[in-house]
Amino acid sequence: MNDFVSLLASQGAALVFAATLATRLGAPVPAVPFLVVAGGLTVGGQLSVVAVVLAAVLGNILGDGVWFLAGRRWGYRVMRLLCRISLSPDSCVRRSESILGRWGGWSLIAAKFVPGVSVVAPPMAGALGMSNLRFLAYETLAALIWTLLCLFVGRIFHAAIQDVLAVISNIGLGALAIGVLALAAFIGWRWRQRRLAQQVDDIVHIQVEALREALAAGAGPTVIDVRSDEARALDARAIPGAIGIGLKQLPKRLSTFADGREVVVFCDCPDDATAIAAARVLMGAGLPRVRVLAGGLDAWVALHAAEPMRTVPPLAAAHSA
Repeated sequence: MNDFVSLLASQGAALVFAATLATRLGAPVPAVPFLVVAGGLTVGGQLSVVAVVLAAVLGNILGDGVWFLAGRRWGYRVMRLLCRISLSPDSCVRRSESILGRWGGWSLIAAKFVPGVSVVAPPMAGALGMSNLRFLAYETLAALIWTLLCLFVGRIFHAAIQDVLAVISNIGLGALAIGVLALAAFIGWRWRQRRLAQQVDDIVHIQVEALREALAAGAGPTVIDVRSDEARALDARAIPGAIGIGLKQLPKRLSTFADGREVVVFCDCPDDATAIAAARVLMGAGLPRVRVLAGGLDAWVALHAAEPMRTVPPLAAAHSA
């Protein structure tokens, strides 16, 4: 551990830059501890505050900039990829959409402090068409706030940090083993939670072929697109005639489905998780016939090689019902 402190003291700016860049690119590298320890070392003059700040800000801009440009180029596919490998893929999607939809560019600042969202916010900003200059301005401000806060914590608790490092140095490999076991236990718990959430014994699915036939017959079910407004803005693909109502707005729109028709819900999310949650909301409200489109929007598009069609706006659909 003393070797680590010596290395950080001699190569602090470079290590902070590398750790920050790796974190923003999505690698499992904890940049915050590097910054906090670096903040403690700046108290005694072992590190330059200016050099550390510049290194961390540059690492943020470059790492997030890669994802921003990827989002500009490939759109929603990038967020789906990032969230699919997350331990909580569907909440990753929903939180990212909610933060960006509510706060716009300021979400890039909030995302720095929200686990699971920090890597997703930049590509989402790119996919939604944020300008390069606006992204750079918000990203620089966000990186500066995040960096200074971490350094501030390190400077305030520099004495305690030195004590903790000394204890860890004495424990040695035992501390490393405990940390690895704790991380493995956390990953195992989250994996189990994810598996439990995927249990859908109470949910009835409908295949895309069956839905297509029902719609073609002219007396098909009411189809609800439960993606958020932000998700539909990112991805213009849709099922013709579907009503766009996000999961959060669904409880307020239950009267729309009082005609007794069968309801089919779909999303564009890992394991149809949002659609399953929406189906449970509708069934809990007493709707007797609710099904989830198996495979969601991807399955529909795979079956229909047609031009993207926009979802029917919720208000227009409600008036026509």
